[in-house]
Amino acid sequence: MVVSALSFLAGLMLVQQFPVLPDIKWLIVGGLLAGIIAWLRYWRCLFFVVGVMWAIAFAMYRLSGRLPEQLEGVDLQVVGAIADLPEQDEKRVRFDFIARDGVYAAIQPAQSPAKLRLSWYYPDQQIKAGQHWVFTVKLKRVHGAMNPGGFDYERWLFTEGIAATGYVRPAPKPVLLGSDSAWSSISVWRQRISDRLSNALADSPSLGLIKALTIGDGNGITQEQWEVFRKTGTTHLVVISGSHIGLIAGLVYFVALKLWAWTGWLAWSPQKVAAVAALLVAVLYSGLAGFSVPTQRSVVMLSIAMTAIILQRNSRPFDTLAIAMFAVLIFDPLAVLAAGFWLSFLAVSVIVYAVSGRLGGFGYFQGAIKMHWAASVGLSPLLLLFFQQVSLIAPLANLVAVPVISLLAVPLSLLAVIAMFISSALAGKLFYFADHVLQGLWRLLAYLADIPSASINHAPPSYWALLFAVPGVLLLLAPAGIPARWLSMVMFLPLVFTDVKRPETGDIDMTLLDVGQGLSAVVQTSHHLLVYDTGAKFSEQSDMGQSVLLPFLHSQDVAKIDRLIISHGDNDHIGGAASLMRGMPAEKVLTSVPRQLSEYAPIECAAGQSWSWDEVKFTLLSPKQAFVSENDNSCVLKIESGHGTLLLTGDIEAAAESWLIETYGEALKADVLVAPHHGSKTSSTAGFLQAVQPDYVLIPAGYRNQFGHPHKDVLARYRRVNAKWLSSADSGAITVNVKNNGFVVQGMRETKSKYWNVK
Repeated sequence: MVVSALSFLAGLMLVQQFPVLPDIKWLIVGGLLAGIIAWLRYWRCLFFVVGVMWAIAFAMYRLSGRLPEQLEGVDLQVVGAIADLPEQDEKRVRFDFIARDGVYAAIQPAQSPAKLRLSWYYPDQQIKAGQHWVFTVKLKRVHGAMNPGGFDYERWLFTEGIAATGYVRPAPKPVLLGSDSAWSSISVWRQRISDRLSNALADSPSLGLIKALTIGDGNGITQEQWEVFRKTGTTHLVVISGSHIGLIAGLVYFVALKLWAWTGWLAWSPQKVAAVAALLVAVLYSGLAGFSVPTQRSVVMLSIAMTAIILQRNSRPFDTLAIAMFAVLIFDPLAVLAAGFWLSFLAVSVIVYAVSGRLGGFGYFQGAIKMHWAASVGLSPLLLLFFQQVSLIAPLANLVAVPVISLLAVPLSLLAVIAMFISSALAGKLFYFADHVLQGLWRLLAYLADIPSASINHAPPSYWALLFAVPGVLLLLAPAGIPARWLSMVMFLPLVFTDVKRPETGDIDMTLLDVGQGLSAVVQTSHHLLVYDTGAKFSEQSDMGQSVLLPFLHSQDVAKIDRLIISHGDNDHIGGAASLMRGMPAEKVLTSVPRQLSEYAPIECAAGQSWSWDEVKFTLLSPKQAFVSENDNSCVLKIESGHGTLLLTGDIEAAAESWLIETYGEALKADVLVAPHHGSKTSSTAGFLQAVQPDYVLIPAGYRNQFGHPHKDVLARYRRVNAKWLSSADSGAITVNVKNNGFVVQGMRETKSKYWNVK
């Protein structure tokens, strides 16, 4: 069964590497091939072919529901229901909405219900799961930032089955039609529990953690808390995971077994009754978590184990795991695109491999240490691949956190949730104990996270390095009698010594990152790195420094920033600076708004400042004088080497452009220009473009942004000077490699996109 499940998995994974899906006729060819293989009884090959066909068919179905391009930006009326718990911040509420009557009825009358991800800015009514609404919405196709090392938001939306994103229009006023009953939807139950928890623990710093442990809602966990959990390797403990499901099922099994035996009513055996009770509770708890992949895996495995008890059959652990994986992938083949799928199944596999079939067995503490050691070592290659981060203190942190969470926090929190519907006084006492347990654990984890080198950031390993690491893990965790286990350390070396390409002396690599409607560029020379602007900040929990810049820099194996330039004080340029500098040191900070960055001891940028790195010259051309407009006071940076010239202009407009022409004239000439002010109509004047004479113009702009950048008149000006232009909205991150007396300009969507990415 294990080999068959892995063959099916390999077929699914092959399809996820396709830049485009094959034509539907290939499904017919695949069906014929599968028939021939089945007739020849090559069963493992059959599972592989079926996996390929199932992945293609499922992907085609999922893509067919996406928003047609002609409906982007059009006011549409939708009727439907809130699908799950909404996410609330200081500006908006965001939620998944099932449009029951079909969003595209105007052009596709038979369209099935569509799942939309909507935002309602400054709502005047409460949004709750299970409510039915009439909204007027403005939608856009599934689209997200696309950057090296960054989170693929389009892939996530695709795996979640979301057909479009958009926002609720304030007029005509949204209409609440009603709400589902508590018995018709588990999401309504989750909403009711969430509301009661918010009331019962309104002033508790542990509210977000208790919601995460009881109903799988991590929206209330702060950015600071997530950072501590990442550094200590305990993130898996603060959401409902397979271990939580197994723990609660085990406790219910033990209690039911004892109670049923105590009654003396043995028409059904206590083991069978306990197995049924444990399975029912596991399904309910998994439902509270929204049936995430880890809980799906756990419920399927428990179903197999409990069925074996009821039928008095033995089952092998890896067969059970293989059946669970097969069931998850049949239900949702796109689960292979989620990091949680791989981490969940690999964690269980490594633990089973490390502790089963050993002579003698382990005591509690020895067994716990062995399990945490095995999980930490076994998951480290994937953690590097997915997150470019590994916690070095995870075994120690988990040794304390696992029993505290599993044996105290989770049972107390669940009992308190049940008690809320029976006795508020009892619930209050239980929450008091749970809150203090979690606060004590938090203080310990925060202390551990502050230890120097508690975690390491590293460039993601190559796939060939992972091929060496897998047998290395198996050898390291093998029984003590296996010879030459020290070779496992050698097999881990490719993970450490990653081959990140650096520019040669005199060459320049620039990456204009895709930060939506904002600007951030990273410039690298042979031994130095400069960051120009940091994108926007959207809320206390979200900014481009944290979500785009740091992952990119980690993927490049960067440990520090030599210079950070913040061109001016607009949010879309300075918003990510605080998160960036918390996550990575910057030796020097230059900005035109030093007061806004006073805690970082910045230097005020001014025309004439210059320096050289690795035979590449950096010169600030502006500001020289104080312009009326803050945009015109942007730091303008010229980068020159023997192979080419780059010009970064921030948000300057006509007045600053005119001053630059008068001051520098032909010295403004550059091969690559980062478009002033995102390609707005008030910038990129004809005279400025004639002076610069760029071969390429790179436009940092958001997809379908509200300002209409880049303006059509500006694009016409680019064409008149024979400049090619690329926009980050269409191309994703744009890389410029200046070397060999020339330059190469590439957009990530053209070189790295998959079939689910918008082309």
